[in-house]
Parts: sequence; C-alpha cells; structure tokens
Amino acid sequence: MNRKNYISLAKSAANLQIKELKKINKVFNKSFVQAIDAIQYCKGKIIFGGVGKSGLIARKISATFSSVGIPSFFCDPTQASHGDMGQIQKKDLLIIFSNSGNTLELTNMLKFANRFGIKIIGVASKPDSLLLKASDIKILLPKVKESDPTGMVPTSSTSLSMLLGDCLATTIMYNKKFSKEKFKLYHSGGKIGDTLMMSKDIMISGKKLPVIDIKKNFNEALKIINQKKLGIVVVLKKKYVAGLISDGDLRRGMKFLSKKTSLENLMTKNPMVANENMSAEKALSVMNEKKITSLLIVSDNDFKRKKKMKLRGIIHIHFLLKSGIKWSIEKKESK
Repeated sequence: MNRKNYISLAKSAANLQIKELKKINKVFNKSFVQAIDAIQYCKGKIIFGGVGKSGLIARKISATFSSVGIPSFFCDPTQASHGDMGQIQKKDLLIIFSNSGNTLELTNMLKFANRFGIKIIGVASKPDSLLLKASDIKILLPKVKESDPTGMVPTSSTSLSMLLGDCLATTIMYNKKFSKEKFKLYHSGGKIGDTLMMSKDIMISGKKLPVIDIKKNFNEALKIINQKKLGIVVVLKKKYVAGLISDGDLRRGMKFLSKKTSLENLMTKNPMVANENMSAEKALSVMNEKKITSLLIVSDNDFKRKKKMKLRGIIHIHFLLKSGIKWSIEKKESK
C-alpha cells in the first residue's frame, strides 16, 4: 500500500466516527435526566461495571467521576461472583456498560442487584437485552457504524459510550458549579495540579514578609533586605503598599544616600502586584515578561480597586521553580 494513503485512511475513519458521534443527541432524553438525578442523589457509592472494552470504558468514567468529587469505583463483574459482591451495598448505584447488553458475565451481578433492591443504570444498544431488562434506568445507545473495514471492531460504539460517560460527569459538574478550586482538591498532583496551583498556595506571608514603614531610613531597609533574603523590601504607608525597594536600588544609590534620605524618594512607586487567585503558572509568566524576580500578592478586592492595597504575600521566582512550574513556561518559550 502506498504510504500516502495512510493519512487519507485515518481521516476517513475519524470523519466517520465524528459523524456517528452526533447520534449521541438521541440519548439526551427522560432516561438521561433520571440517570443524572440518581447519581446526584445517591446516598451510597457510584459503582461502575462492564466486561471487555465496555469494562475499560467503565473504568475510565469511574476515574473521571472520582476526580471531580463523585465517589465511585469499578467492580469487575467476572470477579464479583467470587466475593467482590460484598463491595456493593443497598444504598449504592450500579452503572453498567455493555454494547450488546447480553454479556453473560453480567448475569450474577444483575441478579445480586435485583435481589437486594440495588438501583441499576444500564447502558446498552439493544432494547431487549439482558442488561436493559434488569435495569431501573435504561439508557439505549443508538446503533452506529464502526469505522474499521469490517464494520465489526468496536470503534465508533466505544467512542459513543465514552462520550456518554463524559456527558454524565460534565452535566453534574455544571449543575453543581464545579470550579477549578474544587478540582484542585481532588487533583493536586501532576501537571494538572501544577496548572491549578494559585499564587496564594506558594507565597510567603506573615512575619516572613520583608516590609518597612515609609518613615524609616535606608539603613533599616538594607537590614531587612539582608535578614529576609528576598532581595527586596516592601514600603508600607499606613499599612498599605506604597512602593518597593530592591537591594540593587540601595547599592546603586549608596554613594548618594544619607541617613536623612527618605524611603519615598528611593522606592519604586506602584510596584507590580497580582491577586491571590492568579495561577502560579500565570505569575511566572508575568515575572518573565516584566523581568522581575518577586511579585507582590494582594487580595482580589484590593487588586480590583488598585488603591489602598494591603500586602497579603510575596512570590519569589525560586518558589515557583521549586514547585515544578518551570517546565510549562520553558515549553511555551520554546515554541
């Protein structure tokens, strides 16, 4: 086969799946609404089940649910008959995926659920299937054309099932007004965790802050810079940020300074500030762009007013690099 055909074949398969996935709209009906309500008001755990490729899809959707704060896990129907049924309690909700709905390995799990009155959401493509007959809420998947040459390998059908699971999760997220802050609670690690890290998560605060009253002299400012080891001191006027002095500012003007030199004449007025909910990644981007090593952090309200801002904290570029933010910025700069 000519290698030039590879791309056209791949595009053909992808376009077919995209066309077939539009049939997902047929699923958004009364049963879908009932499924959303059942998941949201479940007083127990959400338990996913499935065999073969449907099982892999169920595992993924279960992981998605857990990552957005919906307690769930996957129970393998083939293992459930050997003792794992004990994980399933009466208040739980079973969500079982099976394209045909007639997978024999599901039989014991369905019998167990029906015997103890455990609610089942069944997802299958055949209305008279074993799964949908045993389910309290029946989600009937539309028939789709598979994208492989034989039309038999699960391709479009598995994509459709995955899309349905994601739609269940995202609908609940929208309904509960799920935010990035909440997502961070369940996903604090990895690249996503780094991306969601806020300025307030990294900044120093309290007694660690290098601050000085505007009425003090430059000797005291230099002493604070040396003690706090951030290379700056923030000048406050009536507890509000008035300006910033760097060690470079002091050393460059050392020859011309005296004890009577006011900090107001020495400081940089209107220093760069950021709100406490700015992402750490964005903060590093700002520091790179402005060629500064420290960023003053203020509250959201103070940041919006742009006046009479109280210092909440300081981020130094070293804090960000140690927190693993360096990689993402370097990647952007290399583009």
